[in-house]
Amino acid sequence: MKLIKKYIEKDLSGYVKLQLEEEEDLWHCYNLISVGDQLTSSTVRKIQKESATGSVTSERQKLKITIQVTKIDHDSESSLLRVSGATCVENRFVKLGSFHTIDLEMNREFQLQKPEWDMISLELVKNATDIGQRADVAALIMNEGLANLCLITSAMTVVKSRIEVPVPRKGRSTSDNHQKGLENFFNTILQSMTRNINFDVVKCFIIASPAFVKDKFFQYMMDQSSKNDLYKVFRQNKSKFILTHSSSGHRYSLKEVLSDQAIIQQLSNTKAASEVKILNDFYDMLKKDPNRAFYGYEHVKKANERLAIETLLVTDELFRGKDVKTRKKYVDLVQSVKDNKGDVKLFSGLHVTGEQLSKLSGVAAILRYPLELEDEEEEYHPDESENGDDDDDNNNNNNDDDDYNGYKNRSTRTSGDNDDSDDNDNKGNFEDEDYESFSSNR
Repeated sequence: MKLIKKYIEKDLSGYVKLQLEEEEDLWHCYNLISVGDQLTSSTVRKIQKESATGSVTSERQKLKITIQVTKIDHDSESSLLRVSGATCVENRFVKLGSFHTIDLEMNREFQLQKPEWDMISLELVKNATDIGQRADVAALIMNEGLANLCLITSAMTVVKSRIEVPVPRKGRSTSDNHQKGLENFFNTILQSMTRNINFDVVKCFIIASPAFVKDKFFQYMMDQSSKNDLYKVFRQNKSKFILTHSSSGHRYSLKEVLSDQAIIQQLSNTKAASEVKILNDFYDMLKKDPNRAFYGYEHVKKANERLAIETLLVTDELFRGKDVKTRKKYVDLVQSVKDNKGDVKLFSGLHVTGEQLSKLSGVAAILRYPLELEDEEEEYHPDESENGDDDDDNNNNNNDDDDYNGYKNRSTRTSGDNDDSDDNDNKGNFEDEDYESFSSNR
């Protein structure tokens, strides 16, 4: 997605102008646009015109309208994003307050205005428009004296730096001059990598060259990372580097490199690899040490109040709700975790990891240390509890007496039913007593 213009006031109100460049941008816009925002874009409408003679003609005309968003629909299969709402800016062809739907399409500009740009929205715009934040694959295509440093996304390849440094040939100069020129070339590449590569985002780094140039560079890079703290990040991410063959050091050689089946297998789903790992770490922690793995908003919030969250896992679906209060409480939670030096991982609802996290309420956390929470600790009152216990004891005693009497009566009835002789004796006694009472009354 291309950022054309950005204007944010001090009170965080403002607008951004964006242009869609790839299908993934539709998903970013779906998460970015909220109910109540104002969306301005060009669209085609059927306009009816009445002539002087009274005849009515209609024609399709391109218009620019602004709507206040009431509904957002995203269809991932057809790559379609529709935004509906009522017009909030007058237009001579469109009545104020009439409902319209805008289809966001590729390579079409639109303006999004929000009453308040929270941290999640601003970060989403930054990640969606900065290729360095989205590209999780980097490549260095090189030969002696020539190198192209590239960032690769699912839709495009961007050359971040083209490096050309003269390296004397072995046959025309001494071996020392060739070695010095080669080291100067390698050092220039390392400086460019330091400026352009973010290893927190990049999950795989391809180094390709003819012959053994790539091997010499990789060895030089590891040596320098041990000597110079500026380059230590390369040794820390040593496992991310893949060395392979290319026919030249020009950019077009990247196509043959990415067509290699071995590279394709290693690059498969690299963007989601970190999400899968984090989610697996959470499940492992939940099995081994449940007191360090929390899920559900209330438990995660209590853990954050104790500064215990090391990694927060949250789905983007929680920020798309129509309830502003619900969105704000999750935004505040994310901001608080970051302020407490915690790491926040935002999971996509379209990926299988996001679906799994949604089943755990959409928010979870891996803690720095074990934490035990009692759900009833806030409702516990000693005085009330003691009085309640006394009342419960009295009630229990009364219930026990009732149960005993009921049991005795049931036992009596049962024994009476089972013993016919006793029943007849009792019946005879009862008749004698009634006869004596009747005689005395007379």
